[in-house]
Amino acid sequence: MSWHSPLPLPEDRELEATLRPRRFEEFVGQRGVVENLQVYVVAARKQQRALDHVLLSGPPGLGKTTLAHLIAHELGVNLVSTSGPVLERPADLAGILTRLQPRDVLFIDEIHRLPRTVEEYLYSAMEDFALDVMLDRGPHAKTIRLQLSPFTLIGATTRPGMLTGALRSRFGILEHLEYYADEEIREIVMRSARILGVKITPEGAGEIARRSRGTPRIANRLLRRTHDFAFVEGDGVITGELARYALDRMGVDPRGLDALDHRFLRTLVEQFGGGPAGIRALSATLGEDPQTLEEVVEPFLLRIGFLVRTPRGRRITRQGLQYLGLSTTPDLFGG
Repeated sequence: MSWHSPLPLPEDRELEATLRPRRFEEFVGQRGVVENLQVYVVAARKQQRALDHVLLSGPPGLGKTTLAHLIAHELGVNLVSTSGPVLERPADLAGILTRLQPRDVLFIDEIHRLPRTVEEYLYSAMEDFALDVMLDRGPHAKTIRLQLSPFTLIGATTRPGMLTGALRSRFGILEHLEYYADEEIREIVMRSARILGVKITPEGAGEIARRSRGTPRIANRLLRRTHDFAFVEGDGVITGELARYALDRMGVDPRGLDALDHRFLRTLVEQFGGGPAGIRALSATLGEDPQTLEEVVEPFLLRIGFLVRTPRGRRITRQGLQYLGLSTTPDLFGG
């Protein structure tokens, strides 16, 4: 996976734990989402009840996991974290649910990847705080109901369209996270630099922000790598000039595109006449996993207007062609 991917890399865990805000007031960006969550959390805390179940959706790397931690911290309860692919059997889920204390938070990342049999066990747990457990098999089989402590489920997903209607309807709070503005990312970079003890100028932080694809996870990763260049090839300070030099060396262009983005767009033009082309055809030609293209490459290209999705597949736009320095011939656009 590309180091410029918004999906988490193994080395991100320690960094993100270090930089994670401890209070809602420290969270930069997503103001509407954060302000809503503050109201819901305060209401639940004052009424001494479990917060309604929360579904957080949006592209990877925008802070869904951080918000789950903040919610639990502000509620003053424990957070138990897992992910959809890890919960392979109903027993895996039951083991977690039966150990939760009153008003605890259960965070399930990639909740859209829950196996259907496990998802169905969640329904009664979310609605009635109970689990129906089957004992024995055949003619002697019987079901007993286990009562659970009231809890809050926080689900995070990058693909809300893959959730079943039955699961989605059981969430009382639904919030969607959007990409960050450059100024918000610059503020995040400055904050991260202070925590990590990295010397950086506002111009250096701004240069990193502009190339971070509106994603804090990528910005923090670029900050660390840029600091390496400043430490080895500079005087330890990330200036605007040093940041431009380092990011160019890393293959991140001024709009935040990397080598895979350029290959994707050029393949679309050179192999498929600008499109439309299906994701599997592009995946096979590029030698990249379809999920990587759908979750890492496409969202940003769609956001900046270099790519469009049509019923027949992906198509490059005039802006995309112009950015690559290619001719916008009428044939590519059916004119």
